[in-house]
Amino acid sequence: MTTNSTAANPGNFTKYKILAAILGAVIPVAVAILYFFPEVFRIEGAQVKALPKVNAVLNSLTAVFLIIGYYFIRRKDVAKHRAMMGMAFLLGSLFLVSYVAYHSQVASTKFGGEGLIKGIYYFILLTHIVLAAVTVGLVLFTLYFALTEQFQKHRRIARWTYPIWLYVSVTGVIVYFMISPYYT
Repeated sequence: MTTNSTAANPGNFTKYKILAAILGAVIPVAVAILYFFPEVFRIEGAQVKALPKVNAVLNSLTAVFLIIGYYFIRRKDVAKHRAMMGMAFLLGSLFLVSYVAYHSQVASTKFGGEGLIKGIYYFILLTHIVLAAVTVGLVLFTLYFALTEQFQKHRRIARWTYPIWLYVSVTGVIVYFMISPYYT
């Protein structure tokens, strides 16, 4: 752990903490608004049909980089951990942009399964959506603590962020495979 003036005085990063808090609140609210009022953002003729597959790939890769990043930090290889988590953050951010672009242009697809599979699908979807909203803030604050070298706080929040973010990434792919037969 290095010691420098910024790490010793995390107050120097107050503006970043405020930005993380604002983004952690605004992004889930913006996605919710988009979900409930998609017609406001529709662009006639937008070609977004491939985006669900792209989103599944981005979620899959995010999960892979999260697992590899965890592997490296367990082996105390901080540089490789940082690189893997940076990739997970980048891919997660690309996913969010792609997700918003798709859902701003296409109405939600209805799940057509029946019986037990329908209950399983909606359980996975509901937990995925709720935890995805929570993940945004968790990821931003985990990143903030890492970048400001507040490693004790980073480790404390990462213990929650990692499994929740991994769950959201994996269940995003599961939801895609479960709903994809019903895309029009």
